[in-house]
Amino acid sequence: MNKELAQQIFDKQRILEDVPPNSVIADWATRFICLLYPELSDNNKKNLDEIEAAFKVLQAELAVMLSATKACCNCDIDKVADDFFKAVPELYRVLNTDVSAILNGDPAAKSEFEIIRAYPGFYALCFYRIAHLLLTLDIPLLPRILTEHAHSKTGIDIHPGAVIGEHFYVDHGTGIVIGETAIIGSHVKLYQGVTLGALSVDKSMASVKRHPTIEDNVIIYSNATVLGGNTVIGRNSIIGGNVWLTASVKPGSLVYHNSEIIIEERKLKSY
Repeated sequence: MNKELAQQIFDKQRILEDVPPNSVIADWATRFICLLYPELSDNNKKNLDEIEAAFKVLQAELAVMLSATKACCNCDIDKVADDFFKAVPELYRVLNTDVSAILNGDPAAKSEFEIIRAYPGFYALCFYRIAHLLLTLDIPLLPRILTEHAHSKTGIDIHPGAVIGEHFYVDHGTGIVIGETAIIGSHVKLYQGVTLGALSVDKSMASVKRHPTIEDNVIIYSNATVLGGNTVIGRNSIIGGNVWLTASVKPGSLVYHNSEIIIEERKLKSY
């Protein structure tokens, strides 16, 4: 064994020894979501005092994680954790609009219970909205760990830095990619395989808006790709499946890929 390499690994372990595993961080978020939505858990609290106590435990655990991950050098970690939980009622309200969007938009959805318990799109949105709230409080690392956990579970990749409005509806969801600087309005619906990406992944663009803006009431169908920080999809537009789009479109636009399908009769062999 190379002693120099072993020493490097050992030194890194000492620096990171207090950082909890990703599984612990994801478990904290999962328990938080289950507290908001008892439909997800069979370990429900029996009274108000138990619910309030559970929130306090989660807040204390968040403070510990913030300290372990060195989320900030000079800030008051307890205050940051408190600020997060003060914002939870608004977080819960927005998540409920996402549930409503799915229930009202998906003919296959029979109940809110079904959406909360079974829909991968809502699962990914829960983790995204928690991560985004943490990011707005200038907390590093934890937000990305949370959204990548949801990505690994659902195939839906939403960067915590993206800004997403209310009543967001992800249908099926597998393969959706939403980049860091994307801005999405309210009442937007995305189908599977949609990419809201950048025209360039050059590192020099790290602080530049690289991803598109999607205005209110837009529908983007499966496998469409919309690229570029200056690209704006105007409100009330519909983007068809398999479209490749790098330019803005006006409000009320219909954009579609004009493909040709040929159907020929086969000559079957006789035996």
